[in-house]
This record gives sequence, structure tokens and C-alpha cells, in this order.
Amino acid sequence: MSDAPALRAPTGTHDVLGPESARWEGLIATFAQFAYRYGFSLVLTPMFEDVGVFNRGIGEHSDVATKEMYVFEDRGGRRYALRPEGTASVVRAFVQHQPVTPWKAWYVTPAFRYERPQAGRYRQHHQLGVEALGTDDPALDVEVITLAWRFFQALGLRRVRLVINSMGHEECRGRFVAALSAHLAANASRLCDEHREGWRLNPLRLLDCKRDECVAVTAEGPQLPDYLCDDCRAHFARVTEGLAALGVPSTRDPRLVRGFDYYTRTTFEFVADALDGAQNAIGGGGRYDGLAEQLGGPAMSGIGFASGVERLLLALTAEGETTPLVRRTLDVFVVDTTGHDVATTMLDDLRGAGLAADRAYDGRSMKAQMRVADRSGARLAVLVGPREEVSGQVTIRDLRSEEVAPQHVVARHDLVATLTRLLTK
Repeated sequence: MSDAPALRAPTGTHDVLGPESARWEGLIATFAQFAYRYGFSLVLTPMFEDVGVFNRGIGEHSDVATKEMYVFEDRGGRRYALRPEGTASVVRAFVQHQPVTPWKAWYVTPAFRYERPQAGRYRQHHQLGVEALGTDDPALDVEVITLAWRFFQALGLRRVRLVINSMGHEECRGRFVAALSAHLAANASRLCDEHREGWRLNPLRLLDCKRDECVAVTAEGPQLPDYLCDDCRAHFARVTEGLAALGVPSTRDPRLVRGFDYYTRTTFEFVADALDGAQNAIGGGGRYDGLAEQLGGPAMSGIGFASGVERLLLALTAEGETTPLVRRTLDVFVVDTTGHDVATTMLDDLRGAGLAADRAYDGRSMKAQMRVADRSGARLAVLVGPREEVSGQVTIRDLRSEEVAPQHVVARHDLVATLTRLLTK
């Protein structure tokens, strides 16, 4: 054995092994089904991009860009960043390839942020989401939000709330930001230490601050809904009315501005009340009607949402749901004591017939192989030894029956049919 210390996963990352990985598989498979049901197709983008994709998209003065993004220079002197979120990369792909609109895409991807690791928040975490570009129809807002809501319901989450807001477009939001800036300048001494001067970089970020000082100051100041133009107000009304018509409950929060600069008009967030208040957001998104243009493409409306896989699983556990959405257990375990490796050809036949099957290795004894078979979780064991090899028969044993080891002796050529019948009982 080597004297070198055992290497471990980097701080802020984690390994996912079976059987926990079955929860991931079920969650992602369920999301894929919903995405396809709503007309979205899978998109795969690089894990790293030119740093400008994210600086232009999420804002070079945002906390993610300045404090959390992994930025590096490659051997050719090019500056890249590991993906901190999913939307900017998907929109960059849209700009580059110019697919027919409306373009509806879904993704599942790792994302990277250098931040203090805590429950449900990792330096490498995993996101799934959808993006739709090519129309500013509020019906699409309703569709995207409803997809997320129905997905959470399908997972078994019941203690989830939808909060929603409108940030307006560039002009009406600009009027609000000007009024907010004047208010913050007059009350800067009352703000928290971080924002006493830092508010000047992006006044909207003050609405995200949860410290009592900043909450008090912004509560006394101008409110975003009061500055919406008639068009933005009408757009938001159609979104909320559409959600209500589909039975999706929502609550307006005028402080909800999300964390990235690209958001316009509709913004929304899903809150899991089963989680701690500081980390209870399990997903969110909104419109980004200017993002494609910021990334060098045509002016193009878009909307999307993303949700963290780890945070969703935490919410499920907090609600008492730990059963995988898919069960990945073996159907059959082959116990081979012939000494002639009959198991290899038998397994190939079983797997070819669509059965999940496995075996033990290294010529173990019958007793040792049966222990492995039991631990495998397989429903049935197929026993073949020298006598069965000569007779052309095998013995099937039910490993999960409450009876005393019920067995069936069948001809080898009837094995698949018999196993299929027993497994469907």
C-alpha cells in the first residue's frame, strides 16, 4: 500500500454514489420528461466560456463576477471562466447558431462558484433549467413558470411558494433606479458596512440585502411597481392572470430583483418553506429581453428558469421524501459454480432480453456468491453448477420472498421466459 496520503474531492465539491445517485437520476429524468412535454429540446454547451460571455451577461460588477467566478488563462493566453450559471451560455449558443424562433431549450449542467460551502450550496453544484427565446408573449412566461411548478409537484414537494415581480424594461426600470439612487445617497450612512459605499455600483442589489439596516432604508424609499410603464404593467397582469387561471398560486414581492443584470420584466423565485430561511430558494428565473443583444446577437426576447439539483434534494429530504423517483435494482443475479464461466454467456442472454443482471467474480464459493447476490438487491438468483450444466437446467431462487427460499428448476432455453413471468408477478 502506498505511503502517499489518500486524495480527496476538493473543498466545496462532493461525490454522488449509489444508491443516492438513483435520486439524482429520477429527478433529472422527471425534469427531462416535463421539458419535452412542454416542447423543449436538450442543449449542451461548453463548461467554460470566454469570460466576456458572463461579464456581459450577468454583469461585471455583480457579486458572482467579482467574487465567485472561476477565471483562468489558458496556454494560449485566452481568458476563460467556468460556467457560474446556465443562461448566458445557452443564449451565447443561440446567438452563434441562430436557430429558428421561438427556440425552446432545456439543460442540466454543473456550475461553479467560489463561495463558502454550506448545505445545498457547493463550489461545484448542478443546475437544470429551460430557456426560451424569440417572443415577449406573456403566455410564454406563464408556460415556463408553470413547467417549474408542475415539476416540483411531480417530485412530491408540497411546501413550495412562488413569489413573483416585474422589473420593467430599460426605461421604466431606469426611472426607478434613478429615484432609488437619490434615496440611497441621502441615507447612505444608515446602510450596512458592505453597501454604505458599494451601493453605487448597482443600486438594485440593495433590494437583495437581508440586513436589517438595508431593509429599513429601502422599505422607506421608492417602490419598483410604482415606476412601471403601462406596457410593463399590462404584461405583468397577463402573467399573473394566466397563472391564476392554471391554478398556480403566486405572491408579489416588489423587492424581488434576482441577482443578475440581464433580468427584465417578469422575475420569479420558488421558495421551499421546509428549508432554512437563508437557503430556501430552490429555483427561479425571469425575462432577459436584452441578453442576446448584449452577447452580440439581434435584439431578442427571452425567458427561463433554473433550479439547483442539490437544493431540490435537500427540500425533498426536509419534507420527508427520500424514495428515489426511479428504482435501480437488479432483476437477476447469476451464481455460477461450474468452473467454466457459464455466467458470461448467460448474462449476455439476460441483458439482451432487457433484464438487469449481474454476477460475482474470482471463482468464489456458492456461499460467498449468495451473500453477494443478497447484498445486490436482486429479486431473483439463477443458480448453475456442474450438475445443472450437464442437464441443461438452472435453478431460480426468489431472494425477496417471505417464504422459505422458493425455487424453480427450469430448462436453460426457458430461462428468460420464466424469469420475465416471475418478475411481473
